[in-house]
Amino acid sequence: MIESLIIGLGVVALVLALVFRQRVLAVRVEDGAANPEEVSRLNEIASAIAEGAMAFLKREYTWMSVFLIAFGAIIAATTGDHGVHTAIAFAIGAATSVLSGLIGMKIATKGNVRTASAARQSLQKAFRVAFESGAVMGFGLTGLAVVGLALVYLGIDVLVPLSSTITREIQMEILSGFGLGGSAVALFGRVGGGIYTKAADVGADLVGKVEAGIPEDDPRNPAVIADNVGDNVGDIAGMGADLFGSVAESTCAALVIGAAAYAVTPEAAKNVNIILFPMLVNGVGIVASLLSLFFVKAKSEEKVESALKNALIVSTLLMLAVLYPVTEWAFGTTTFMVGSVRVDSMGVFIALATGLISGLLIGLVTEYFTSHRYKPVREVADKSTTGAATNIIYGLALGYNSAVIPMLLIAISVVIGYVAAGMYGIALTAIGMLGTIAVGLTIDAYGPTSDNAGGIAEMAEMGKDIRKRTDALDAAGNTTAAIGKGFAIGSAALTSLALTSAFLTRATGELEKSGKTLDLLITDPNVLAGLLVGGALPFAFSAMTMKSVGKAAFDMIEEVRRQFRTIPGLLEGKARADYSTCVDISTKASIREMIAPGLLVILTPLIVGFLFGVQMLAGLLIGSLVVGVMLAISMANSGGAWDNAKKYVETGVHGGKGSDTHKAAVVGDTVGDPFKDTSGPALNILIKLMAIISLVFASTFANSGGILLRAF
Repeated sequence: MIESLIIGLGVVALVLALVFRQRVLAVRVEDGAANPEEVSRLNEIASAIAEGAMAFLKREYTWMSVFLIAFGAIIAATTGDHGVHTAIAFAIGAATSVLSGLIGMKIATKGNVRTASAARQSLQKAFRVAFESGAVMGFGLTGLAVVGLALVYLGIDVLVPLSSTITREIQMEILSGFGLGGSAVALFGRVGGGIYTKAADVGADLVGKVEAGIPEDDPRNPAVIADNVGDNVGDIAGMGADLFGSVAESTCAALVIGAAAYAVTPEAAKNVNIILFPMLVNGVGIVASLLSLFFVKAKSEEKVESALKNALIVSTLLMLAVLYPVTEWAFGTTTFMVGSVRVDSMGVFIALATGLISGLLIGLVTEYFTSHRYKPVREVADKSTTGAATNIIYGLALGYNSAVIPMLLIAISVVIGYVAAGMYGIALTAIGMLGTIAVGLTIDAYGPTSDNAGGIAEMAEMGKDIRKRTDALDAAGNTTAAIGKGFAIGSAALTSLALTSAFLTRATGELEKSGKTLDLLITDPNVLAGLLVGGALPFAFSAMTMKSVGKAAFDMIEEVRRQFRTIPGLLEGKARADYSTCVDISTKASIREMIAPGLLVILTPLIVGFLFGVQMLAGLLIGSLVVGVMLAISMANSGGAWDNAKKYVETGVHGGKGSDTHKAAVVGDTVGDPFKDTSGPALNILIKLMAIISLVFASTFANSGGILLRAF
């Protein structure tokens, strides 16, 4: 029965996504445009953005498929008797993640032009179109994750049925391949998409706004189409794949840890409600997210941001209310041991509630540090009056400071989760934090759709009044996007910790079969070495991705300067820019530059696990987690603050657009672009992907015993 309930809830999410899609497409561009000429301009610009986005994804997925096939073959060959089944789960997870990104991309490139057109009618209608475009992504991705996990589980239960040699642990380890597939796609989506969008954005800003003094999204700027394409491939497809991976991975981690506990608790092992409970939580979140949408209303420009935030708050409260009876129904009076901790229904609820509340608080803290309604961002804007240097100094300080409270919240969540339900509780805190993922993704995907709408309105010359409305939507979208990034990083931290816990659980079980133990004392040189190397990895990864953006941006800047210099009448608005060349520059650069960071993330746990063993790998995972989360939060929030400090100046303070203060703020925003949209978010994938690779290969690593260490 519970299997049908889970799949049914997932199908509800998919149906909702389809309904929202139809509502968005039912909005006619003609109804909001001033005249047929404006309709033609709007459709032409939107088509160019859509074509550029799909062309990039096609090329990215072509290269990605080569890697996925090769990695799938490695999984099949090296993960034991059931490697082929794990590889199949990996392929399904990857395909589902790709589909999630495509769904979001398709609707975003339809919703952007409709949002721009609707802005001529009213702010409320434009907001509704952008929000419902985001809802397609939010509910579609969540539905695919829930249905995909449930169907793969049922398939494993048929192909690899329980027996004297096949345990729940083996089944769940196979299922982890699904999460690995989703995370592998997310790696290239985040890195490749992030490099694409920021190469275009940096080039457009530095040459267009700073050097040429033309407005943002001005059609005279050759990089403007590539910039708008980048919003979709980075913040829609990339973010979608990232959070799809988080949902699948955190669920798999809880299933693996739970399976190990059930093995010694016959009563729990017979209760399928308990076994599949982590999947059910994801499904229940769909209902809470849907109900919260009725509280989302933006009656004025000042209310847009609070309307979006209300959706997250209400969905969290609704989820809290429904989780307790659901947990009681699933567990009843059944208890089981996870290590030395006895787990019951109350402990499970406490762990879930802790993650859920922590996720909301991290989002609110992120809002405080990245919205120009509050002191930190306004302080960055104030310091722009003395130049770009002081803007950057204060932006960096803001980012460092903003990482403290989220890390404390994550630490508190870990302690409470462990006390409540042991290692299983840590995994449940991650699932709890992702319980309202449908709403979280909705308000995140709303951001780039609104941003694109503003760009389209500017390029189509719809007028200052329309741009004022789209700017109000975009400013709120910047903050909600920052909240989404904070939410994604926080959930990535707990997901990575849950996966690491699941990896240690599986590795310990394998070692005990041969009479060995797993010693993780920090004084052990292998563990200490792993911690140090793991702590260095986020810096190496960030350096690679930042330089990649710099290289691609250099080529973009040179091309934009060349066109301004050589195309007669371009700056006067009498000639058309060559947009396609800039799109091609971003596409080629992102494909080329995403390979090295990707290999760093994928090969590191494989090399350390096979050559140096489980102890060093465990240290490496923890080291990369601690440093990676701090670095990711500080980079994402610095970038978000610089962006909104620029937008605050553009409201008219400190001289407004075109002033020296504005130019300094633009420089800060440009530095922040790869911080918040490339390196910072991509660190999520680094800490999660290395952890789930370790989990999938846990048995192999444990049995290899560290080939290099054994040789000495």
